[in-house]
Amino acid sequence: MDSVALGSYDTIASLPASHRRAYWRDALSRTFGAVHISVPEEVRHGTIRATPLDRLRAVTVTGDCQDALRTRRQTGQDGQDEYVVVKLIDQGVARLEQDGREAVLRPGDIAVYDLSRPLRLHLPQSFRTKSLALPRHTLGLSDSDIAQITARPLAADSPLAGLISPFLSGFVDGAGTYPSRVGELMARNVVDLLGVLTDEVLGNTATESAGGNRALLLRIKASIDERLADPDLSPQSIAADHHISLRYLHKLFESEDATVGRWIQRRRLEECRRALTVHRHATIAAIASRWGFTSAAHFSRVFRAAYGISPREWRGAQELTIPPARLVDA
Repeated sequence: MDSVALGSYDTIASLPASHRRAYWRDALSRTFGAVHISVPEEVRHGTIRATPLDRLRAVTVTGDCQDALRTRRQTGQDGQDEYVVVKLIDQGVARLEQDGREAVLRPGDIAVYDLSRPLRLHLPQSFRTKSLALPRHTLGLSDSDIAQITARPLAADSPLAGLISPFLSGFVDGAGTYPSRVGELMARNVVDLLGVLTDEVLGNTATESAGGNRALLLRIKASIDERLADPDLSPQSIAADHHISLRYLHKLFESEDATVGRWIQRRRLEECRRALTVHRHATIAAIASRWGFTSAAHFSRVFRAAYGISPREWRGAQELTIPPARLVDA
């Protein structure tokens, strides 16, 4: 989520009272994507601590009551629609609405929401939340599965939520203090636990959720992301990296809606699409090369096949719809 400075820390404590409301609304939008924020006329306190973990982001927010609305018009215009947010209510209560459902959340409860679709998050009193924002593909779920788990409270008194809640809380608190390799492994553990918890919500069988195939598939997807820029990335090299046969690798991907090769191409296209929006001065050929495409012409063909327009047309459309960053007087 590139709109927030790495390792950023926003607080309104040192600001004049007349500037706090506007600053707080802008800081929240920069952290979680474009939203309409309703806050009290007098904002007394609020802090945001955001720490990057590769493509993930750990965020702690404390503040007064507020209401956040992300509309359909705002989705797809700020580069955040690839993200899913896993939110733990640490203090206070919340009401989350998405996909026709409403979840009332209390301390220790966890809920998921998807930034690609409209949502409302109402926090009626002073609160503290701890969140992990992560690209949807890291969950290893289809869009339809994600739509089934949004705005469903994962209650603190369930056995699995009772395990993941303190783990997620400690992980977010310590984000930025771990060596990079340790942080990466812990992030994968969080994702694996979320996957098991998601299986429980979706009603999958214990055998399916407890098996090691899902965890291995998630690790393989994470390693694919790490090597996307490598033009030699292939099913054969992935199988070798994980000490499994090529046949077994393909079997793991049978549950996905893409082959291994198609998954690699899809992820490269997603990164290129994001880069075309964020890095507006980089050439299209440079972006394609950066993400593992050895031929700019081939990249343009597969991009058009996937999205219905050329990379140049995509970039032009984003330049028309995404306004420049708004400066807030601090």
